[in-house]
Amino acid sequence: MTQSPRRPSAPSRRTVVLAGAGTAAALLAPGLATTAHAAAPAAAQPCASYWFPDSLPTGTPGDGITWRSLKAWRPETDPDLPFNTASVPLADRFTPVPANTTVRTDQARITSLVAFGNTAGNPSQGSATADYYALNHWAYIDELVFWGGSAGEGLVLAPNAPVVDAAHRHGVPVLGTVFLPPVHHGGDLRWTRDLVQRDAAGRFPLAAKLVEAAVAHGFDGWFLNAETEGGDAALGAEMLAFVTELRARSDAAGLRITWYDAMTVRGEVGWQGALNAENTALFREADSMFVDFRWTPASLVSSAANAEAAGRSRYALWAGVDVESKGWEAPVDWDAIIPADRPHTVGYGFYRPEWTRSHLPEDRTPAQFHAADQRFWTGRSLDPARPDRADSWRAPATAVADRSTVDRLPFATTFNTGHGLRWYENGRVASDAEWNHLGVQDRLPGRRWVVRTEGRRPSVGFDFEDAWRGGSSLLVAGEPGAPVTVDLHRTRLPLSRGTVVELTHRTDAGSGPVTVELAVALHEPDRPGDPVAYTYVPAGELRAGGSGWTTSTLRLNSLSGTVHALGVRLTAAGPVRWRLGAVAVRDRAETPAAPSGLRVTGATRGAGGTDLRLRWHRSPGAPRHYELHRVLPDGTRRFLGATASTAFFVPGLRREPGEKAARFQVRAVGELYTTSGTASTAHRW
Repeated sequence: MTQSPRRPSAPSRRTVVLAGAGTAAALLAPGLATTAHAAAPAAAQPCASYWFPDSLPTGTPGDGITWRSLKAWRPETDPDLPFNTASVPLADRFTPVPANTTVRTDQARITSLVAFGNTAGNPSQGSATADYYALNHWAYIDELVFWGGSAGEGLVLAPNAPVVDAAHRHGVPVLGTVFLPPVHHGGDLRWTRDLVQRDAAGRFPLAAKLVEAAVAHGFDGWFLNAETEGGDAALGAEMLAFVTELRARSDAAGLRITWYDAMTVRGEVGWQGALNAENTALFREADSMFVDFRWTPASLVSSAANAEAAGRSRYALWAGVDVESKGWEAPVDWDAIIPADRPHTVGYGFYRPEWTRSHLPEDRTPAQFHAADQRFWTGRSLDPARPDRADSWRAPATAVADRSTVDRLPFATTFNTGHGLRWYENGRVASDAEWNHLGVQDRLPGRRWVVRTEGRRPSVGFDFEDAWRGGSSLLVAGEPGAPVTVDLHRTRLPLSRGTVVELTHRTDAGSGPVTVELAVALHEPDRPGDPVAYTYVPAGELRAGGSGWTTSTLRLNSLSGTVHALGVRLTAAGPVRWRLGAVAVRDRAETPAAPSGLRVTGATRGAGGTDLRLRWHRSPGAPRHYELHRVLPDGTRRFLGATASTAFFVPGLRREPGEKAARFQVRAVGELYTTSGTASTAHRW
């Protein structure tokens, strides 16, 4: 697996952090001061961490690239680490009864190798555009690899915090990438030797550093991809010993390892397209192995048998599926991986599924991206309960069981996908600037979209033209002519006499009156593909041109047990444009505690304004995220951004007329989207 060298998209800046134990010196472009132990100016845009194992390339890095040594890296002196540290713990998952009979539980799973940006250009805290690969079909993914690395930027790439936080909220572990590229892509065997170097005691210092970096940043392990040619048996033996020590250190830290089928135990690069004698020893030291695209039906069958002979599950193997250039048009022998008439052979791994965004025109919208992404993950029918058996693309929803993390109270969602054209608070526009930040993505419905009606199926999907909170809401539009039930979340929520469900919803212009009912299932279906047996709780009738957003508070004290699914039923005689802005399920109201210690930790003035770095102390308890506002001289507040972390970068601030100091506030947001008091600070102009 190779990738071409990449040009960075970060601001123009050249920095070299020299290798060497305990030493970091920075050589910057003319006009910038040299700062020891610093990789960037005080308030430069923080980006995801990336390094070379130890020694650096010759020459000068390109614009926006910082050359760093992982061996020389120290978390306590890394100024970007607070911005790159994930905050959301990895959630537990459960597997509900599948929506269709073609799905298998406890068989094939999926890993996804995704490049969210250039190695040197992955902002730590989102950016000011809605044009972003807002991955959201987490229910079908077992592992996410934050793919990247290049000879001109760095070979070891740590995931940024927003991606990790979104994945963890949905129960998906995230791996960083160690990419040792082929020679024709700039690879140099010295970097492989750097990785597996030993210290005086015979240990592997880079194995310790990889574990230290993953723990410090809050992600879940490493994807190891050694593709630099020229090795020999001695180097192969050292690589195996290195992976063995990394395995032991990772086990102690609760981390994972995935090995890529490239380097063999003989130290040579030989893509096998199989698990065999050339790589089984390396597979034994990893949690899983990505089988190169050269696989055949026969090699996958033999690989499955070899995995089981090694005492491992056949589903710890990922058969590579390259979708980078053709997406759902890619030719794939699905019967070799996930046959329909017998158990799945192995698991599989998507290489570059962000095609669902990148193949669209440059003026693409979030709605266009989500339509393409829905087609990729759900299939041509766009309904997991009604798979199109004639579709040549065997979408994950037709074969792989979805999973959910909605298993405790309180639970709430505003259907926020982690990017938007504007930011909304309580149905009002708080900022008209585009944005993306996956760290504030909600727990989204896993099955999109299961719709049951005797009439015409309406369109169902995320919409970015209006929202209750965040950047998007759920819109149901059409003229079905019969009641419509839309499945939302699969859950395991315990009911008590005080359990309340709140629906925040509205009808748009062009809609007739809509009668709304909450759909509550107290039992799982008996068999895969069976419809959910809902109990319906009236939520009122909405009319277009009314008072806008309405919150219907529904008490479930007539029900008992466990809620296994939530949905809505809509009944209308004419056209429907019904929008769901939020769902909340709670036993009691909760308000988070306020954060403290808000402060400015760096400021840089430039032609585009003043860039600031802000930090604060975490609120007691477990807030969902934080929101930052600027307080203007007239007392009004301007939304700046949201993050699950306790650090945020604010670019391009300008002084308001008559303003002596720019004032800022940060508040915590709880799971029910209630907000805390604020912590404040100011930056004097």
